[in-house]
Amino acid sequence: MNDPFPAVAEAAATGEVAELFADIRATVGVRVVNLVWRHLATLDGALPWAWSAVKPLYQQGMADLAAARFRESMILPRLEGLAADQPASVDAVLASYDHSNTINLFALGALATWLRGEAAAVGEPAAGPRLSPPDVALPKLAAEEDVTPDTWQRVLRLNRFGDRPQPLILASMYRHLAHAPAFLEQLEASLAPVQADGSLDRAIAANRAAAAAQAAVLARAIAAPQPKLATKIETGVQAFVDHAIGKMVTICRAVRTARGSLQ
Repeated sequence: MNDPFPAVAEAAATGEVAELFADIRATVGVRVVNLVWRHLATLDGALPWAWSAVKPLYQQGMADLAAARFRESMILPRLEGLAADQPASVDAVLASYDHSNTINLFALGALATWLRGEAAAVGEPAAGPRLSPPDVALPKLAAEEDVTPDTWQRVLRLNRFGDRPQPLILASMYRHLAHAPAFLEQLEASLAPVQADGSLDRAIAANRAAAAAQAAVLARAIAAPQPKLATKIETGVQAFVDHAIGKMVTICRAVRTARGSLQ
């Protein structure tokens, strides 16, 4: 499966794009730049505009506070069979994506909402303390040629959980976990029952709706000129909010809960 959204690889970034990627990593507290930012780097002027529009939401802890409150009432499906010992790199990947996806869900959700002119009519965005990013090293972001055919097919099957019938975007977390095929096998077995009984889809939908309502309030804090490619930016950002990020905040949190790795 190819990503339907073109993207600039971090290793290939130069000049202003490389500087912006470095600023995103430092500000969000991540080791890798989320695919949505790398996609925006392919659109003329989109990355500097979008990052300048939402950077204050990260710096002032608005997205962090929204994420912390969101986690207090998240609905999570109950996953079984994931508590076994795994390489430390597995929990490192999960911690990293749990942090970045949840914060990005609110900042990027606010951006897409603002671009559509749908910011909440009432409510004031609140600043708060920054969430501490996990200090972890991540394995290579695997591509199809880096793993066995069986592992890659499992990555693609996992990507359909909570996002059917044909996912728009290949969630990077599964590619980062592809170095641990035994864990991916356990994960697929754990997600299959909650997909079958509908509890995974219900949890994702409920959490996505709750996040969208809060993102609409955060959109009131955005002050930016209209960009040249407003429609393309909104389309791309909303696709990530609805799909890769929107489903993975629930799946990743449920997996970490099942593994007992939350602190």
